[in-house]
Amino acid sequence: MPYMKSDSINNYQEALDYIYSFVDFSRTHQYNLSPENFDLTRMVQFMALLGSPQNTYPSLHIAGSKGKGSVSAFCASVLKVAGYKVGLYTSPHLKDFEERIQINGILISRSELVDLVNEVKPVVESIAELTTFEIMTGLAFLYFARQNVDIGVIEVGLGGRLDATNIISPLVSVITSLYLDHVTILGDTLEDIAAEKGGILKPGIPVICAPQEKEALQVIKEIAAQNGSPLTQIEQDYPYIINSSTLDGQEFTLTKPGEEDREGNPQYFIPLLGGYQVINAVTAYAALNAIRSRGFHINEAAIHQGLADTVWPARFEIARRQPPVIFDAAHNPASIRKLRETVDTFFPDLPQILVFGISEDKQLEGMLEEILPRTSHLICTQADHPRAMEAEDLAARAKKYPCSVESIPIVRDALCRAIQLADQDQLVLVTGSIFVAASARIAWYEDKEGIENSC
Repeated sequence: MPYMKSDSINNYQEALDYIYSFVDFSRTHQYNLSPENFDLTRMVQFMALLGSPQNTYPSLHIAGSKGKGSVSAFCASVLKVAGYKVGLYTSPHLKDFEERIQINGILISRSELVDLVNEVKPVVESIAELTTFEIMTGLAFLYFARQNVDIGVIEVGLGGRLDATNIISPLVSVITSLYLDHVTILGDTLEDIAAEKGGILKPGIPVICAPQEKEALQVIKEIAAQNGSPLTQIEQDYPYIINSSTLDGQEFTLTKPGEEDREGNPQYFIPLLGGYQVINAVTAYAALNAIRSRGFHINEAAIHQGLADTVWPARFEIARRQPPVIFDAAHNPASIRKLRETVDTFFPDLPQILVFGISEDKQLEGMLEEILPRTSHLICTQADHPRAMEAEDLAARAKKYPCSVESIPIVRDALCRAIQLADQDQLVLVTGSIFVAASARIAWYEDKEGIENSC
């Protein structure tokens, strides 16, 4: 519905309708990084008219193809335990919009969101062509300033160079692992993607870089050198050893460059599963270590407790152990490969029933080639999202692979069917899109008993 300047937002749903009434490139089929679509000038003007709230508190800025949300969650958790008031801005949300904007794990309230939308509305309407994500980001920056946070942990939405979050001057910039993803937007080579993600690097600001393919790493090194940004590389500067991995979590040891001795070196526990989550935890550790020199007091006890306390749903989330039901937000071939490796580690002998749905712009063939070899039955589904590939189209393209295939468009029904098919010697895996994993997760936790009984 159109909103006039005189209109007042009266409730939460109206506030969401207003935010989503603007151009939302995350929900369209045609978008790219052309200047008419992405231009930081709008965002700078928007924030300037609100008093540049993003400059009133220090921040961490985190970009990447995989793991940026997990690194953000690890950092926010440790900083909270260390006694700081921490704003966390992430996207997308799994269930409720408020998940995107939170302080010390407490989501922005719906009434606070309504009040903020009413406050920024006149400013929004004075700037031509602001986008939904720019408005969301502005709301987060303003909320954190109003709540007097000690620090903001800011996750990049898409890319980096032209992302709406890239108007901040952070204490440290973080680049998590880079892979081919959003190729129609960011470019079809790792060098292109690294150039876009590396666009968050600021002159003289330290950068923490997770392990990368050599092509991506070379680009990040060049950008860091051009900016005079001290570069820290995980594995090279922060080597680690994974000591144990169980369904309860993982323990790892940080060692010193050139040595592989566990004795005398700090050991940490994280509840998130998969070797890549250890990389994310070490990346977060390095980022936190970088801000210690900027006056942040973060002792080892806070790091131990904060890492152990981290919650980040739908990342190899085991909702039921017997028979296993797993939700994972893997959404590109590299993520699917890591997911398959993790499944192989914990459930090597169990064939899987796969509930799978993706967005139309994803690399379907590469994802199916990674995940289908250990799949006995594939159930194609689709999220309630404009860019979702239709379940029937997905099933038609998957039928060339040697497993049973069926199409069930509604995610909850697809999950029920998978649980109905699974016996004690099979697992149910829901993946392919964060929106599919989120939909299944919501259905499960809202009516686990009903799903199990009806299925």
